[in-house]
Amino acid sequence: MRLSKLNIKKINLNDVDTNYAGQDILMKLGELYQFESGIYGYGNLWTKLERIVENIIIEELDKSGCIQVEFPKLQPKKIWEQSNRWDMYTKEGDIMFTLENNLGEYGLAPTAEECATLFGANRLLSYKNLPAVYYQIGEKFRKEMRTRGYLFRPRTFVMMDAYSFDKTEEDMKKTYNEMHQVYLNIFKRLNIPIIPTISDNGVIGGKVAEEFQAVTDLGEDKILYDETQNIGINREVLEFKNKEEYLSQLNIKDINNLKECNTVELGNNFQLGTKYSESMKLYYKDEKGENKPYYMGCYGIGLGRIIACIIENNVIKKEEKIKGFALPYTIAPYKVQIIYNENNKEEGEKLYNYLIENNIPAILDDRENLSIGNRINDVYILGTPKMIILGNQFDKENYCIEDTKTKEKKIVKIDNISEEF
Repeated sequence: MRLSKLNIKKINLNDVDTNYAGQDILMKLGELYQFESGIYGYGNLWTKLERIVENIIIEELDKSGCIQVEFPKLQPKKIWEQSNRWDMYTKEGDIMFTLENNLGEYGLAPTAEECATLFGANRLLSYKNLPAVYYQIGEKFRKEMRTRGYLFRPRTFVMMDAYSFDKTEEDMKKTYNEMHQVYLNIFKRLNIPIIPTISDNGVIGGKVAEEFQAVTDLGEDKILYDETQNIGINREVLEFKNKEEYLSQLNIKDINNLKECNTVELGNNFQLGTKYSESMKLYYKDEKGENKPYYMGCYGIGLGRIIACIIENNVIKKEEKIKGFALPYTIAPYKVQIIYNENNKEEGEKLYNYLIENNIPAILDDRENLSIGNRINDVYILGTPKMIILGNQFDKENYCIEDTKTKEKKIVKIDNISEEF
């Protein structure tokens, strides 16, 4: 990408919100645009990073045998009444955005258990069709009264939500455990250390729920963490009357031995049991031809939260002042940023074309009337993990590749440069 085409705004890092520095940098650049509280538009960097995260999720889900589908974002009231959740989401919890016109009453989907159950029951008619897992990735809507932390708690957000269908409770638990491993694989590829955490079921329902929490000082959740087992329990669970049941699931005898952490929830899985199948009266035929309810599970991952967490956990400071951030190399949409002075403009163009021809995503800072120092500063505000500077010391043969986070440098010839990316 030619940086002149991105049209980023000039920013003063002294004015950046130190609590959410990475996202605020993108806001000030114009790469995030807030239409109103909790509602955002996304620029090139965020969108490309989102596609990378999305593709990792899709690859791991497809590998496990899940099937990608798409449900409507605009959902009729009647299907939520079938599950007895319309009032829960529109009155008691007041979570769902709704609209009413001459065609009827509708809600903007905060989740899709009703759609998934209807969709699944339409094609999973027999025990022979089970098990099955359907997933989608798309925008969701929630009426957050208190938005927070930019994409940590917005009103619209991109989410992967999956729904499993099984014959028995035992089969449901097996699928649930398989999805647990899929999630661990996803977060491992994203380079996010994750803590599986026992949690409350909330308005989704079911008997068992698990969160996938990432440690960050910016997190609004507090968990108790067993470092030996790499498992946790959400602090709020300790306020429940049946808290001992939750503790026994983890074989925790003394909570004083656990470490308290601030975390952000990036994923959440639920064993739903027969809640939706029975309330919506949707069944499959068993071996005897009798109607039986589906044992279901649902599984969610917030893509916006993942990206926000990655950016904020990789903020770079110099003498306690915000300098920018550096995206992990494996998921960065652009691997290297090329900087040149006017004497090396032609060499910069040649290098950029060489990298693009070798399928190495690169940024060429081709803007005019900027010093080398200003260009280097902009590498950090764009989060590019590596840079190549063609300045006064460049000898036309040896290229210095610098890691923006570690400052590690490596000198290579042009013929070998593609091997470094």
